[in-house]
Amino acid sequence: MTIYLDYAATSPMRPAVIDTMLAAMQVYGNPSSVHAAGREARKAIDEARMTIAQSIGAKDTEIIFTSGGTEADNTAIFGVAYANRHKGKHIITTQVEHHAVLHACEKLQKEGFDVTYLPVDANGAVSVAAVKQALREDTILVTIMLANNEVGTIQPIAEIGALLREHPATFHTDAVQAYGVLPIEVDELAVDYLSVSAHKIGGPKGIGFVYQRTGAAFSPLLFGGQQERMRRATTENVPAIIGFAKAVAMRTEVDYLAFKQLMQDTWQAAGITYAINGTNTLPQIFNVSFAGVDVESMLVNLDMAGICASSGSACTAGAIDPSHVLVAMYGEGAPELRNAIRFSFGFSTTAQEVEQAAKQVAEIVTRLVNL
Repeated sequence: MTIYLDYAATSPMRPAVIDTMLAAMQVYGNPSSVHAAGREARKAIDEARMTIAQSIGAKDTEIIFTSGGTEADNTAIFGVAYANRHKGKHIITTQVEHHAVLHACEKLQKEGFDVTYLPVDANGAVSVAAVKQALREDTILVTIMLANNEVGTIQPIAEIGALLREHPATFHTDAVQAYGVLPIEVDELAVDYLSVSAHKIGGPKGIGFVYQRTGAAFSPLLFGGQQERMRRATTENVPAIIGFAKAVAMRTEVDYLAFKQLMQDTWQAAGITYAINGTNTLPQIFNVSFAGVDVESMLVNLDMAGICASSGSACTAGAIDPSHVLVAMYGEGAPELRNAIRFSFGFSTTAQEVEQAAKQVAEIVTRLVNL
């Protein structure tokens, strides 16, 4: 039996989403065609776009479909930077962003942009005061994630958005991990761009969206046809878009906090030593350090026990370097860099699975500590 506790990496597709996409495969027309088959495809996309826009309090015209979270982040960051480079070349981000943001900023640095990477505290949070202090007249973009993908720390996005109302900089947030779990209203957050991916909420891989506030400066990355209101050229992935909307419509509330407590109760009863990384975190992400345990040995043993977990971002799987998020939180050489495990829950996780996994973790930790 496999117990899947790595939803932060990806989630299984909901069965109803699969069924919806199988039916959507029959919607074969090109949405740009004017004949009946094309109009059918266009209607399906329009309905999906409306469903998704309503989920964040946006207009349907403000949604740009992408191939996923990475493209959504890149679309916002490069689109804003290139459209505003005549106004300035300063960008503000944090040291704990997803690599889709960090590597995009690094590329812009090579092109002559100046990037400020703000530090975070030991809980993984950036301060509004640090953002304010970093702002300059030539700052054109602030990009800070809504919640971290490794430890789950929720950033003060609404407060930063309020700060930026008095500054002309464009504000982007990566909401890939937060979407579907936290309530999101783009006007309350005061963001100009927001990135989301479908495969974190039971939708298909290869589809996401970026919200672009009406009037926000933008330069497209792809050129060709006039799809997505001339903001992203390429024929739309109709079945994936329809599947995405179905996953959005099926979002349900799960008491993930009870799962976290169940794990802690089990470990405390077993007498093992652990520490939680991050505070004010997403309810579905549980990053824990086990003293005296090596993360690689831990993951191997978990896998042998049929438990799927992670040491952090799946996008860096196999990398020897420690998590950049934990380095930013604790510093180079900290023990947390070698003993942190991320458990993450999703729509199909059960209390029975969590309890069984917690018992297995306790047994593994005890065995590894006593080697």
